[in-house]
Amino acid sequence: MSRGDQLGRQWSIIQTIVASKTGKAVAELADELDCNPRTVYRDLNALQVAGVPIYDEKIDGKNLWSITDIYKHHIPIHFSLPELMALYFSRDLLKALQSTVFHDSLESLFRKIKTTLPPESEKFLKNIQQVLCVAQRQYKEYRKYKEIINRVNGAAVKKQTVKIVYYTMSRRQETSRKVDPYKIWYFNGSFYLVGQCHLRNDIRTFALERIKLLTVTKEEFKVPDDFSIEELMSGSFGVIKGKPEKIRVLFDADIAGYIEEKVWHESQKLHKYDDGSVIFEADVAVTDDLKAWILGWGADAEVLEPKSLIKEMKEETLRMFERYNIVREVKEEKTL
Repeated sequence: MSRGDQLGRQWSIIQTIVASKTGKAVAELADELDCNPRTVYRDLNALQVAGVPIYDEKIDGKNLWSITDIYKHHIPIHFSLPELMALYFSRDLLKALQSTVFHDSLESLFRKIKTTLPPESEKFLKNIQQVLCVAQRQYKEYRKYKEIINRVNGAAVKKQTVKIVYYTMSRRQETSRKVDPYKIWYFNGSFYLVGQCHLRNDIRTFALERIKLLTVTKEEFKVPDDFSIEELMSGSFGVIKGKPEKIRVLFDADIAGYIEEKVWHESQKLHKYDDGSVIFEADVAVTDDLKAWILGWGADAEVLEPKSLIKEMKEETLRMFERYNIVREVKEEKTL
């Protein structure tokens, strides 16, 4: 039996006893939990050892298990075990956002909820921590962008236009512009400001870490009623927008399983063949995001259409070959 099953069952026992006005018999608990009465006895004993104030008393000839009234008033009976686990581990999920308004607010919320828990429940949560581990190896350090994030968030909430100096990576230059911040978008480990750019007269996406200077103006704006970030980015494979077109990529049998186990895009369709290979089909914009994803699978991925993407992938592959070929020749010359 796994540690998680045991903790889940014990938490269910606590919840059931708390919800009962007269107490619960072991046979009733075993029936509700679909387990052996001996298992229930072991769980009740383990809970008592852990400090949970449960006790049994004989009422009308039956041994009924109850919990002290003080504990009843403090235990968060509206939380299920999965909800408590989700709350507890959401801090780990958002470690990459430390020192931002979002992470700090979550920590504040968690501290407030913990004050409503009796010591026994807090111990129980610590036991749960042994069941699940959440880790993120690749993330951006947003501590140094705390002020920018806070200002953008405040402007978005108050619907105030901002002036920014923005560094565009592709052109390697800075531009000044006004933006109406419609949304703060957290995608694949990065924060983005999505809003109406006055300079381009279009809805644009800005990486928050590339905003070099930001000033909140007194100008107010209104988010269009039909604005939806989901619809805006529906044709994108990543953060770069573009006109969607049908793409088809053949993945060899060796990696087909990895393609099948994830939803890479909401428009995707998978066609599996007898040899184990699979064709990935989707309506997305042909952008650097998409090309980087395909290249990441190496020689196990082959673009079938559109022709323009096939041409780009061939050119990119040739550039890679030339780079590595040149590096090899240089090393050989130095060796000689």
